[in-house]
Amino acid sequence: MQRYLLHRLIVLGLSLAVASVAIFMVVELVPGDPASYMLGTGAQPETVAALRQQMGLDQPVALRYAHWIGAALTGDLGQSFTYKTPVAALILDRLQVSLPLALMALLLSVAIALPIGMFAAARKGRAGDTLSMGAAQIGISLPNFWFAMLLVLLFAVRLRWLPAGGFPGWGNPSAALKSLILPAVALALPQAAILARVLRSALVETLGQDYIRTARAKGLSRGQALRLHALRNALIPVVTILGMQFSFLLAGAIIIENVFYLPGLGRLIFQAITQRDLIVVQGAVLVLVAAVILVTFLVDLAYAAIDPRLRLK
Repeated sequence: MQRYLLHRLIVLGLSLAVASVAIFMVVELVPGDPASYMLGTGAQPETVAALRQQMGLDQPVALRYAHWIGAALTGDLGQSFTYKTPVAALILDRLQVSLPLALMALLLSVAIALPIGMFAAARKGRAGDTLSMGAAQIGISLPNFWFAMLLVLLFAVRLRWLPAGGFPGWGNPSAALKSLILPAVALALPQAAILARVLRSALVETLGQDYIRTARAKGLSRGQALRLHALRNALIPVVTILGMQFSFLLAGAIIIENVFYLPGLGRLIFQAITQRDLIVVQGAVLVLVAAVILVTFLVDLAYAAIDPRLRLK
């Protein structure tokens, strides 16, 4: 296990290094001068020159990258030109919304998908299987922003059980959690539908294995064989999807954050792009890419925990 862990850590480090170079070079390849792009076409040459010096654009590319990545390793992602605030502080503030929202949506997705996937697999070819997978297909096809508006119309406008949008902050935890319920449900539904279909397919394939037939021959029911033997062996594709879903929920919830007017990380990136604040875009994308790579690393460790044979590879 130690050798496997060391190998995955090396891959993690190399992935982060390559990603940081790619992110830095994308900003470098923006057509024109980044300082002029951020200030707009009407900026005075003196202002552009001052910003170029502030951003270190008067230095060689290799030196700028070394300064940027060295500062990033200490938690310094630069200063936002628009907000006049350290980028790291902006990202941490927005993560207080995006991270709990992603976790709530992921947990809700698992809570919905697990029983549906197991129910459908246990009743393969029957009416329950057909109805469950049909409902899952509808969930995949349903646009989450449209579903979000339906949730607002029902639970916020008509029933008035939950707020329609905004985020009051964690000073009032109850109100903060209530404000995240509807966006979490809107994000979780299509993810739960995908997860349920993947789980059902993995379980159906596993239930056809010889060791499951042996367990059935020893007297276990189909449901018992599914829960006691098939479920763990079907978890590897499910864990893969969960890792991808968490990365998507953390970085790809821009539309939902705008529907519910949530000050999350996705909305910050969207605003930074429209405001030409490339320093914020660069720092936020680096954090998101690092989060995705870290989640992939944790998924690899989960693989090894689920199936010890993978540690030998």
